[in-house]
This record gives sequence, C-alpha cells and structure tokens, in this order.
Amino acid sequence: MKKIFVIGSATMDMVVKADKHPLPGETLLGGHFLMNPGGKGANQAVAIARLGGDLSFVAKLGNDIFGKQIVEGYQKENMNIEYVFMDDQNPSGVALIMVNAAGENCIVVAPGSNANLLMRDIDKLKNLNEAAIILMQLEIPMDTIESIAKIAKANHQKLILNPAPAQHLSNELLNGLFLVTPNETEAAILTGIEVSDDNSAEKAADILLNKAVENVIITLGKQGAYFKNKLQSFRVNAPVVNAIDTTAAGDTFSGALTVALTENMDWKEAIEFAVTAASISVTRMGAQASVPYRNEVLIKS
Repeated sequence: MKKIFVIGSATMDMVVKADKHPLPGETLLGGHFLMNPGGKGANQAVAIARLGGDLSFVAKLGNDIFGKQIVEGYQKENMNIEYVFMDDQNPSGVALIMVNAAGENCIVVAPGSNANLLMRDIDKLKNLNEAAIILMQLEIPMDTIESIAKIAKANHQKLILNPAPAQHLSNELLNGLFLVTPNETEAAILTGIEVSDDNSAEKAADILLNKAVENVIITLGKQGAYFKNKLQSFRVNAPVVNAIDTTAAGDTFSGALTVALTENMDWKEAIEFAVTAASISVTRMGAQASVPYRNEVLIKS
C-alpha cells in the first residue's frame, strides 16, 4: 500500500449551531453547542484513516487537556501518530465555528501550537521520503510549507496542496505541485478569477496550470468539482443531499481524493469517490465526527 503523509493542523473545534449567523454586536440565543477535534490537517488525516489509506500524520498539539483528548481520538482511529508532537510552550489550537440553518459555517481559528510546527520537527521524520503523496494545507507556518515543497520536488514526490485558509501563494511554491485543490473563494484569491461556473473555473485553472501546477481541482460545493490538466478537463456533479453542516466537507474531499489516487483510480473515478465522501459529511454535524467510513462511501457510489 502506498504511503500518505498528511502534514498540517490539529485543533479543538467549538461549534454553535443557530438559525443564522449573528450580525456585528448581535447576541443570539438558542444555539446548539458541541465540541470535537478538528483542524484541516487532522480532518484530512482522519478521512484518510477511515477510508483505508496508509497514513502518517504530522502535527503539533499543546501539552494540555485539549491536546490529550485529541490524541486519544487519533488512537481510536488507529492512526499512526508517531509524528504528532507535543508543545510545552503553546496551547493547542482552537477553532470557533458558527453554523447556520442552511449548514453554512464561519470559522475563526486561534492557531496555538500549530504555529510552532517548524522544520526542526519535520527533520525528525524518518521516512518522509517514502511517501507516495504528501498532503498539506495552510494552517501551519508558510516557511514550513515551502520547505516541505522543496523537499518533495527534490525527491520527485507528489505534493497535494489544499490552499486553505485562502491566501496568496508564491509562484515558487506553486511551481511543480502535483495538485492544487482550492474552493471557489480560494481560487479567486489565487487567480483573480471569480469562479461561478465551468467557464470561469476553467479560466482559473488555466492560470494555475500556467504557473506550472500539474493538476487543478476547484471544489464547487453542492455543484461538485471541476478538474483540469493539460490533457483533459471535466466537472463531476455532487449528489443532492440535505446539508446540515459543511464543516470539513472540503477536508473529507481532500482525504478521500488522496486515498483514491494511491489506489490508482483515474482522475474521474477519484473525484467521484471524493465528492461522494464529501456529500455524506455535510449531512452530519461536526468536523471529524462527520467523516464517513469506507463502507459508507462504497454503498453510496
């Protein structure tokens, strides 16, 4: 089985579900509260573990009650957490999430220990060069991300970058990436193209391909996902579901896609698998709590 390394963030998510998002200065009553582990890196790692990938997760947690609870959860998922480091100087990261009646969310993250995942930690990885795919996001220091990208390029390893949270990226980082997976908002920030349909998605993808990214997938929420490389382009539609919480849908997509690619699925099969997994996740509350297991995705496919 091909090895996958996920290098990224881990947080404790505190979620409040209410009919609407509050306006500035407004207090809403009647929200439903839950707390569960999250973080884009961890969400993607859990998705890979549940969907059958050969996973190693690299992250940094605070040596506090949240960090210990999060590690216990990883152990229950049978994840390889040899490289989940504990930080005695900084608290675990925390995300405050509000979800409205339509399942749309807004999130504020206090990075905590995630901001201290540095190259001296990455240097402790014994077998990173064995990874068939390295999957990263943007919730850890950019210096670390750029250094890992250089290592992957030198070793001819496939690096998937999920460019979230949205921010501008250097041409040097984009050059040579195997795959970039922005959503519409992230694609607009990376390319200046407002993505609303297949035509605008193609224009945005072309800009990224011209920056020497090998493959581009733009996730389109309930409209599915658009793929393009130099040989082909297409959109995969998402099934119609009753969405109650979109938290971690993109992370579920990224994790599922990575597993599918290590199993030698072609692009269309891999994206269909990932879209199906993501569509299941939005029908459930929470981040990692919403991630489906392999048998659920196969039943739906």
